[in-house]
Amino acid sequence: MGKALIRHFREMARNNAWANDRLLSACCVLSSVDFAATRTSFFPSIRETLNHNLLVDLYYLDALEQGGAGRAIWQNRRDLGTARGLRTAQARADRRLIAFCDALEPERLAVRVDVDRGHPVPERIDALLAHLFQHQIHHRGQAHAMLAGTAARPPQLDEFFLDYDRDPGALALGLWPVPE
Repeated sequence: MGKALIRHFREMARNNAWANDRLLSACCVLSSVDFAATRTSFFPSIRETLNHNLLVDLYYLDALEQGGAGRAIWQNRRDLGTARGLRTAQARADRRLIAFCDALEPERLAVRVDVDRGHPVPERIDALLAHLFQHQIHHRGQAHAMLAGTAARPPQLDEFFLDYDRDPGALALGLWPVPE
């Protein structure tokens, strides 16, 4: 079971990188005004939604890697005002997440790492990863819906796992095949 879950997390990390790249690539055709325009969603713009996704990635990556920055990541936040800048920064975070998942061993899944919530809260690595992937999917969906109200065409974000419809971009980005 542990090896199957490790493979799943490796696939999810790669899917996360691919979906972020596709969505942010579509956002790159927007003007800075359209990228930052007020829209209806949890966060008031595509820019704010995707900046939030990156910041949460960095926060949980810090906890998973036991980096020690904790909540300071929120205070040190820097809003990346352009889709291009955000795409570059998100790709760096996505590569870190892939590297973390690739280094996982089954016995590490149940290990607890401290998450800085004003005080250390120990969380299991497998639960943190599941939460992180769900969080990303949730907010990417919101950004995708907001993108539908622009001149940019929202990309397919579900063509990754199945051989039948895997986007060639996953291969081009070096995200497929997944190592055992």
